[in-house]
Amino acid sequence: MITIVSGLPRSGTSMMMQMLEAGGIPILRDAVRGADGDNPKGYYELEKVKSLDKDASWIGDAEDRALKVVSMLLYELPGDRRYKVIFMTRSMDAVLASQSRMLSNRGEERGPDDAGMRKHFETHLAKVRRWLAEQDNIEVVYCSYESVLADPRTAAAELAASLGGNLDVSAMSAAVDPTMQNAERGMRSAELGDFNFRG
Repeated sequence: MITIVSGLPRSGTSMMMQMLEAGGIPILRDAVRGADGDNPKGYYELEKVKSLDKDASWIGDAEDRALKVVSMLLYELPGDRRYKVIFMTRSMDAVLASQSRMLSNRGEERGPDDAGMRKHFETHLAKVRRWLAEQDNIEVVYCSYESVLADPRTAAAELAASLGGNLDVSAMSAAVDPTMQNAERGMRSAELGDFNFRG
């Protein structure tokens, strides 16, 4: 089994990788993309993931580990292995705002406006959810970023149970930075979502 953390960019995937590492799951990552002001604890990425469509021969290195794969690249996972996908969900308004802020911090152009990006992301999410539901070798856990921030302990316990129950729940919940709660509240005032599991 390979554990995959996925979702849209800026949906909380790095936070989830930190939780899994704290809980006791080895992480497959490199140091190509370092920490910065937008992700002070790092991005937990493996550069080779970006080329999954060209070379997936290394995927066996992720056996019994956790690997971060952005949702657009899930289709490239080799079909001859079993995966547990933890798919992070987050308010689209928050995703777009966080993405915009990150690009601004880097001095990069935003590209399409928010309306265009919203349509693109929502279309992609609908497509990838349908695809995941059709894959016999993939089990999916949908996890709300907002719910993790609202109640890290409950989120960690639910997640640990879905992954076999052998993780350190206290360490996982402690890995969630409480300052992100205030940042999230400042970004949006909508009611927090709930955990939604499908395995």
